[in-house]
Amino acid sequence: MEGSSVNLTCSSDANPAANYTWYKENQTAPQGLQGLYGFTTISPEDRGTYYCRSENQYGWINSSPVFIDVQYAPKLPSVSVSPVDEIMEGSSVNLTCSSDANPAANYTWYKENQTAPQGQKGTYSFTTIRSKDSGMYSCKSENKYGHKTSKGFCIDVQYAPRLPSVSLSPSAAIVEGTSLNLTCSSDANPAANYTWYKVNEETSVASGQIFIISDIRSEHGGNYYCEAHNTRGRHNSTLHLVVVSGSVKSVAVGLVTVIFLVIILLSISLLIRKKRSSGETNKPGGRLGNEGQLNMASANDDPPASAQRQPAEEQGELCNATVSFSKNNEDPLYSNTLQTKLDRPKTKKEEEEDDVE
Repeated sequence: MEGSSVNLTCSSDANPAANYTWYKENQTAPQGLQGLYGFTTISPEDRGTYYCRSENQYGWINSSPVFIDVQYAPKLPSVSVSPVDEIMEGSSVNLTCSSDANPAANYTWYKENQTAPQGQKGTYSFTTIRSKDSGMYSCKSENKYGHKTSKGFCIDVQYAPRLPSVSLSPSAAIVEGTSLNLTCSSDANPAANYTWYKVNEETSVASGQIFIISDIRSEHGGNYYCEAHNTRGRHNSTLHLVVVSGSVKSVAVGLVTVIFLVIILLSISLLIRKKRSSGETNKPGGRLGNEGQLNMASANDDPPASAQRQPAEEQGELCNATVSFSKNNEDPLYSNTLQTKLDRPKTKKEEEEDDVE
């Protein structure tokens, strides 16, 4: 295990006693000149094949080789991407994670702290990469001695602009003389540039995401489209503008005002008529109320003789009378009985009967 203390001992039967020299495979320089070769803190660099040579004045001989396998936890992993150029949507992309470890490490891939699919191998592949695959990726290498996680690696998938959307401000009817802002937006990577065109015009009318018409006129009406473009492609969206004349707006406002005033006047007129109607019911000779008005047709007293002599249709019209009670008279008798006056010309016979009490 990395960091532990290790000793190699070489012994050989010889007379006179042998001298020892240690060698590491594929290295010519001697590693030690004694029969004991020690590693106080062994490291992965010490891994390899060792042998010793014993020698005296009569000859020399090499020992059998011994392999030292130093095991250790994974070192910090590194992430590489293929292709190394800009990543275009729809292309094939491979991520490779590598880490020095003994025994060999197992790998787990993560996308922004979430375990990614196909994430148990040293290579993570996108057969057809999409814009949604953009993000920060990292891998973790692990064996029985420990684990290490790589630094984040950013995958930036580039793509042409999506279909742009156009919005108006204000969004109400477009009236002559007002100001209008047209905004074009599109999802793109790298960010899109915007150019505004009017249909049937050769040159552009504006550039930039926002197109401002400060004093709109009728000639500004028509079909417009904004084009979103970047190094990966372009896309456009069409808009139809209808400019309303200012006089039309004035007429509409005036019409609404007139209708509103008519409604108010009708309401006031109905209220006045209602008050007048309620006032007339309290006058003498009006509809019978609770203040001393009687229906003479239903009274127990006999009708006057003159009333009996009137035709049936006239008697029907003389059915109401007003009775007033005298407050000064101690005897609660009827003081006055007045015939109801009708709003029609009196006949001669009726004039003669006016004196009837």
